[in-house]
Amino acid sequence: MADDATTIPDGDARGRKKVYIETVGCQMNLLDSELVIARLRDEGYELTTDIDQADAILYNTCSVRQHAEDKIYSALGRIKNVKKRKPGVSIGVLGCMAQKDQGSILKRAPHVDVVIGPGQLGRVPQLLEEAKREGKPQLAVSLDRRAGTRETITASFEGYDPDREPSMRPSPFQAFVRVMMGCDKFCTYCIVPSVRGPEQSRPPGAILAEARLLAAQGVKEITLLGQTVNSYKHREGDGRTTRLSDLLYAIHDIPGVERIKFITSFPNDMTDDLLQAVRDLPRASRYIHVPAQSGCDEVLRRMKRMYSASFYEEMLARMRETIPGVAVSSDFIVGFCGESEESFERTVGLVERARFKNSFIFKYSRRQGTKADALFPDDVPEAVKKRRNNDLLAVQTAISLEDNRRLIGETAEVLVEGRSRSTTRREGWDGTDQLTGRTACDRIVVFEGPEELVGRFIRVRIEDASAVTLFGRVPAADLAGVPA
Repeated sequence: MADDATTIPDGDARGRKKVYIETVGCQMNLLDSELVIARLRDEGYELTTDIDQADAILYNTCSVRQHAEDKIYSALGRIKNVKKRKPGVSIGVLGCMAQKDQGSILKRAPHVDVVIGPGQLGRVPQLLEEAKREGKPQLAVSLDRRAGTRETITASFEGYDPDREPSMRPSPFQAFVRVMMGCDKFCTYCIVPSVRGPEQSRPPGAILAEARLLAAQGVKEITLLGQTVNSYKHREGDGRTTRLSDLLYAIHDIPGVERIKFITSFPNDMTDDLLQAVRDLPRASRYIHVPAQSGCDEVLRRMKRMYSASFYEEMLARMRETIPGVAVSSDFIVGFCGESEESFERTVGLVERARFKNSFIFKYSRRQGTKADALFPDDVPEAVKKRRNNDLLAVQTAISLEDNRRLIGETAEVLVEGRSRSTTRREGWDGTDQLTGRTACDRIVVFEGPEELVGRFIRVRIEDASAVTLFGRVPAADLAGVPA
């Protein structure tokens, strides 16, 4: 405990509490953080980016890979010094790691005040207050998937719909909307069904109300989220069923919404009605992320993916036949249990034939609590995993570069997101006003232009390309009337 000279009082001079949040993981975690901050704002908290000024420090966590968990435990180790200087600060671990590790977090980091799973995030303000009032940590998690009936387990993953918090979004013009929670696929490598609970599709009325609220706040691009988003089905009391395609049509009619995306899709649920909606709706993004994970049937069976490589390729052909010019991205896991060189080469062959826009490639990481960890030895050496990761990435990079270069000379409509980061800036351009945005096919475009273009849809003529970025120029006529 620090002495009185170094102890910092709670709150600022006006009595307002400040909250700092760090988010690790996927888009679902980013949305969860926005909802948590919105709820805390309603309880009198202000968001701060200065951890030393915070009265509550929250870590919203991911358990998909070991590295994400290691990062959080390292942060919790460092944060002990803040707790010593400021004993009144509240420290919370939220999200997937909280649900997975539960009380063991408190054993490893006894200075943590609240551990709250994804199904309990609506209670964050209440639990922070209870921890302070009772002087002991608070643990709030959902039931284990084997702890009762589906109804009782589902009920333990509580949904909540607070006001949205624009300051937490990737940009003021883009927002996520969760259409479903949880997952029932039970892929053997994946911890998500355990930490996110059973599949639950939100009522369409709640989704549309949220989309209308976002449009009123100036959001132009909405991304619909679900662990397997195209599995969305909501059955009404009168027997009617709302599908993801129905949501696309309904959101398309909301004034102000100019682009709609959805991620992540599952191959078995890529229905014709959904593909036709993407084809027929001008505001639907011609981009679909649908993970393959492997090109080898034997590996896919061990992963319990419930489809074959040939099924995936037939689905891909159907997508491209229905939606000309659709951009498709994928996920792959290399070095999964029992993956041979022949198995890996089949994955390489799938990538070469499929010509994805891009692929997210990961080395297999065993996760305690998954079926793969219980059933199969992690028998591919780390050096082999690394080599296969690099080899598959090289194949995908060459495809992405070749396909991007074919776009040189074309003009694309781009939603301008903001200033270009250093990793995407174009060398040789002297101007500081390098902006970035994305096309309807989710390709990143970097170009020079005034910051007043941010949030607008503009035309950009493509002049050059790398494997991940298109570089272009805004036609002079399109800049007429825009302040320099």
